Amino acid sequence: MKFAHLSDCHIGSWQRTTKLADASITAFIMAMDTCISEKVDFILISGDLFDTAIPAVDKLKDAVHKLKEVRDKGISAYVIAGSHDYSPTGKTMLEVLEKADLFQNVYKATEQEGKLTLQFTTDPKTGAKITGILGKKGGLEKNRYAELKKEDLEKEGGFKIFMLHSGIEEYKPKHLEQMEAVPLEWFPKGFDYYAAGHIHYVFSKKEPGYGLIAFPGPLYPNSFDELERIGNGGFYIVETQPEPTLRHVPLMIHNFLQVKLDCDGKTSSDIEAELRQAANKKELVNTVVGIRLEGKLKAGKTTDIDFKQVFGFFYSRGAHCVLKNTSALTSEYFEEVKVKKGSIEDVEAALIEENSGQTSSFTREEEKNLVKSLMEALSIEKEEGERQADFERRVIERAEKLLGIGL
Repeated sequence: MKFAHLSDCHIGSWQRTTKLADASITAFIMAMDTCISEKVDFILISGDLFDTAIPAVDKLKDAVHKLKEVRDKGISAYVIAGSHDYSPTGKTMLEVLEKADLFQNVYKATEQEGKLTLQFTTDPKTGAKITGILGKKGGLEKNRYAELKKEDLEKEGGFKIFMLHSGIEEYKPKHLEQMEAVPLEWFPKGFDYYAAGHIHYVFSKKEPGYGLIAFPGPLYPNSFDELERIGNGGFYIVETQPEPTLRHVPLMIHNFLQVKLDCDGKTSSDIEAELRQAANKKELVNTVVGIRLEGKLKAGKTTDIDFKQVFGFFYSRGAHCVLKNTSALTSEYFEEVKVKKGSIEDVEAALIEENSGQTSSFTREEEKNLVKSLMEALSIEKEEGERQADFERRVIERAEKLLGIGL
């Protein structure tokens, strides 16, 4: 038996970054083509096939076309919903695609007397028995595991696969130590393969009493941090004889170049010069460049850095996309904020007090009053039955009135 295990495809991600908007669907198509050429018996997708419950039509069209091609090649696909493509209302595109016979959702559950009973889906070609639990936003699926009736699942014979879209407490990576996760003891024992998703890292372990537990990572990184950490994504090809063994298949969509600068004691001109030097070091064709700036500027403001010109350095060398992260970059222009613990109102008042008076546009009192009024204007809530566009217009109009613009 030979099957593919994908997770966290996030088709439709990076929509706000036009140059990377096609990366997720390109990775998905590449993965499906590999599954066809490898002649796998079936495909598992452990949640987050799409980045949202109702994806954009253009990405959906391409995904459906490729899923149909896979089906027509005689390869079955089995999915569970993830935290991104799950919807509490059930109005998710997964339901539509399953109705079109493009794949089967293996989360089939009934509840009785506070217990959750799962049913198996049997792959007709191999006889593999597949079940699992979907993922929800905020790790809310954790209660499903606590209620799970495990006895019948553990007694079932044959080659068994359990699909999940949750972190496992014992295997959380260091950078996600605080995330909500499910203890291993809550999972049914005796499965041959645990097809995991949700955590975007590549990890596998043969756990005594359980079986092979595997996280394949995303098909393509979904954030600046992930690009830095993993560069590119991939998936697993699993062969079961004489026992399940993994082969990770990397998907090279774009090269990735990290440019990280310590900006302590430097001016904006110094930083621009160093970034120009980094851009001139190599050809950057089909490369995503991630610029991370950290430290405290010697003088001026962080906005003094001419990022339009900086990005031009890299694009002139053939870069496909340039991203920046300046969250750890500070300057002398605004003093460091030191706030004691207290209520939200106390923290807000302290932040306003400590930062007011650092601009020349208003008096200190005018500035404090304006900030408070803007915070109040921007905190209004959407009214019952109000359209999103009307709500946004109402917020903007209130802000413009306070600032004396757009009138």
